[in-house]
Amino acid sequence: MLQRPARAFDADNHYYEATDAFTRHMDRSMRNRCMTWAEIDGRQRLLVGGRVNRFIPNPTFDPVARPGALIDYFRGKVSVADLHAAFGELDPISPAYRDPAERVRVMDTQGLDAAFMFPTLGVGMESSLAGDPPAVLAAFRAFNRWLLDDWTYDYEGRIYSAPYLTLADPEWAVEELDRVLAAGARIINMRPGPVLGRHGNRSFGHPDHDPFWARVAEAGVTVAFHAGDAGYGFLLEQWGADPEFRAFQIPPLFTLLTQSPISDTIASLLADEVFLRHPGLRVATIENGAEWVAPLFAKLGKSFKMRGPAWPEDPRETFRRHVWVSPFYEDDLTVLRDLIGIDRIVFGSDWPHAEGLADPLSYVEDLDAAGFTQDEVDQVMYSNAASLVRPPVP
Repeated sequence: MLQRPARAFDADNHYYEATDAFTRHMDRSMRNRCMTWAEIDGRQRLLVGGRVNRFIPNPTFDPVARPGALIDYFRGKVSVADLHAAFGELDPISPAYRDPAERVRVMDTQGLDAAFMFPTLGVGMESSLAGDPPAVLAAFRAFNRWLLDDWTYDYEGRIYSAPYLTLADPEWAVEELDRVLAAGARIINMRPGPVLGRHGNRSFGHPDHDPFWARVAEAGVTVAFHAGDAGYGFLLEQWGADPEFRAFQIPPLFTLLTQSPISDTIASLLADEVFLRHPGLRVATIENGAEWVAPLFAKLGKSFKMRGPAWPEDPRETFRRHVWVSPFYEDDLTVLRDLIGIDRIVFGSDWPHAEGLADPLSYVEDLDAAGFTQDEVDQVMYSNAASLVRPPVP
């Protein structure tokens, strides 16, 4: 039986946004194009771009589900006919979900030394504002300032909250990146999926984006591609289903279609040689699981064999140098270790979400079941993620 690590760094923690996270610092002239609140049928509803947004069922987060309430469902142990009922009894929102000092106290009881902190609502908003790039920029400019107010970007070397960056306007992205770096950011959050900008969709490797990647690499800051609404609802629309993304109301067809925003995102960075032009760039894929890694490696291997001269090096080796993966606890951890190496796996509990682990360090039980050694546990659950808050060694 493996022991819990002496030190632990959780690569996937979340806050629940304050109700004014997008509005506190919003330019008044942009409010109606971005986020506002309205009371509809006696409930507080979030309007995004003038429409009721249903990404999160209750974006006030009060009350909210208990951590780990859906773990048996996500492990495939139970079949649920009524997902709403499966959440069980809801609790008043905890101060630890909105206050870093309170969160550190909880982390102490959990045995966590440090954590990356990500949005809950925020990861669905870029897609919700698709088609209005100025609104996207205004929304996340305001959001990042709220985040600095309430959480800071580096709280006592324990909580590293990730400001949200978008390449909808590359010049804005460089300017905003410099601002958050000056305020102490050590990790930034971006949406996996095509870049939505003024000139239509683009890949991450478009030449206009190079100044941004160069600045990221120079600063040694880590880019986290955290799951959310990646704008892939169009696939459902092609099959005659409702394309609107609603958390916990994802139709079965969406989970079965052969699509993966995170795989496509990493593929674009590899194919467009972003990592080769910017060798200091580090990417972490968070809450995207690891099922996509083996199929992508198979495609990369075949492409390298068939079109070798088109690749400056084996793209699987490029991946192994530049990409860290946070697998779901139910993923095949042994396969992932064999593909990318033990030093590129980071543990994430998704606490305090209902689909995450109520006890973050119980992740060690899955590593134990996968045959990992104690030294490997220490790497996955501490040192690998801890390395990502420090500039890379040349």
